[in-house]
Amino acid sequence: MAHNVGNELTRKQRKELARRLRAQDPGLEVVHPNAAGIDVGNSAHYVAVAPGCDPEPVRRFGCFTMELHRMAEWLKSCRIQTVVMQSTGVYWIPLYEVLEQRGFRVYLVNARQTRSLPGRKSDVQESQWLLKLHTYGLLNNSFQPSDEVRVLRTYWRQRADQVRAASICIQRMQKVMTEMNLQLANVISDLSGVSGMAIVRAILAGERDGDKLAKLANRMIRASAADIARSLQGNWREELLFLLRQEVELYDLYQQRILECDRRVATQLSGFASKQDQPAGTATAPARPKRIHKPKGNAPRFDLRTELHRITGVDLTRIDGIGVLTAQTLISEIGMDMGRWKTEAHFASWLGLSPDNRISGDKVLRRGTRPVVNRAATALRMAACTLLRSKTYLGAQYRRLRTRLGAPKAITAMAHKLARLIYRLLKYGQDYVDKGLDYYENRFREQQITLLRKRALALGFRITETPALP
Repeated sequence: MAHNVGNELTRKQRKELARRLRAQDPGLEVVHPNAAGIDVGNSAHYVAVAPGCDPEPVRRFGCFTMELHRMAEWLKSCRIQTVVMQSTGVYWIPLYEVLEQRGFRVYLVNARQTRSLPGRKSDVQESQWLLKLHTYGLLNNSFQPSDEVRVLRTYWRQRADQVRAASICIQRMQKVMTEMNLQLANVISDLSGVSGMAIVRAILAGERDGDKLAKLANRMIRASAADIARSLQGNWREELLFLLRQEVELYDLYQQRILECDRRVATQLSGFASKQDQPAGTATAPARPKRIHKPKGNAPRFDLRTELHRITGVDLTRIDGIGVLTAQTLISEIGMDMGRWKTEAHFASWLGLSPDNRISGDKVLRRGTRPVVNRAATALRMAACTLLRSKTYLGAQYRRLRTRLGAPKAITAMAHKLARLIYRLLKYGQDYVDKGLDYYENRFREQQITLLRKRALALGFRITETPALP
C-alpha cells in the first residue's frame, strides 16, 4: 500500500521543501559589471579588472600611500565602480579608506567565502577569483559602521586594552606580595581598591608596622584590624619591593591612559547628534537608575549613561544585565543605525547567536551557532551570565533555560534574547519595561497547564482543576 509522502513530513519540513521548489533559476547573472578584485598583502596589492577594461587587466601596486592613490587613478580610468577585497589582518584599512574617499563602493568580504579557489593558488589568481565572484554577486559585504562610530570604536577598544593591561599589573603585584608572604588578598578581596592601594603605597613609602597599615583600611572591610595586621607580616626583601614599586608605577601610568581615553570618548560622544529632540513618542526622558554609585574601579569618570541616552534616544541600561559599559561597547561596535539589518533575526544571526544547523540528505549533521568572533556578541554573553540571580523576567527565563539546557546553551539563548531587545529599542525607540518575576512564573504555569490538558485529551482523559490544599 502506497503511503502519502506529504503526510509523513512535518509542517516545518513541508515548508522547507516548498521553499526549495519555489527557488528562482540558479543561473548566474552579472550583478556588478564594473568591478575590480584586490588581493591585499603586506608589501603589495594585486588588482584585477575585466579584460575589456584594460590591456593589462592584472596589475601590482605597492603599499605606500602614493601607490594606493595611483591604484585609485588607474581604477578610475578603467571606469570601475565597485571594488572587493578580503579583510586580511589590518592591511586592508589604509586601502579601504583611500578607495572610499575616492568615491568607490568598497566591498569587504570574509575570507571564508573565497577560500575555495580552484587550481593553484597565487596572488594573481586570487584577485581574479575575487573579481569573478563579486561580478556575479556571490559575496556578501561585511558590516562597517559610520566613520564617527569607527572613531569611537577605536578609542573604546584602546581603553579596553589599557584596562586589561592594568589588571595584569594588579596580578603581578599580588604575585610579588605573595612571595614576600604578605597575605593581604586573604583579608581584602580587591587589591586595586582604595584600601588595598593605600596599604601598598604606604609599604612602598617605608611603613612596616602592621597595626599602622591596618588603620589605612576602610571601615567597611569585613576583616578585623588584627587580621589585617597579621596578614602584613612579611620578609620585606629589597628586590621584591623593587618589583612592587615598578608594578605600581606602571599601574598608575595605565590609569592615566584610561583617563585620557575617557576624555577622548566623552569628546567624541558630544559630537553625536541628539535624538531627544525628536517628535513625541519616539524618545522619552531618561529614567532614574536603580542605584546611583560614584565611579569606581575602571568605570568612566563622566556621566556615560546620560550621554548614551542622549545620542540613542533610549536607555539601554533599563534592560536587566545591560550595564553602562556593556551599552557603550555595543554602541561602539554596531552603531545606532539598525536599518542595516532587515529584521531582528538578521541582527542576531550577524552576531552569531542564531542556530546554524548543517543539513545534508534531509539529515541534520551538526547543530549549533556559527563560530563568529564579535565583541558585541561577547558583551551580550557576559551580560547574560549576570542574570543568574536577577529577580526579573529575564532572570527567571534564564534560570529556567539553564536548568533545562545547561549553562552554555542558556547563555547563548539569553544573549540572543538581549540582542533582539536592543534591536527593538534602537530601531523603534521603544522603552523596555520589565514585567517582573511573578508574571513569568504565572505565564509558565499557564503554559504547563495547557500542555497537560492537550496530553490528557490525546490519551482520552480530562483534567479537572481542584482547589489547592493549604
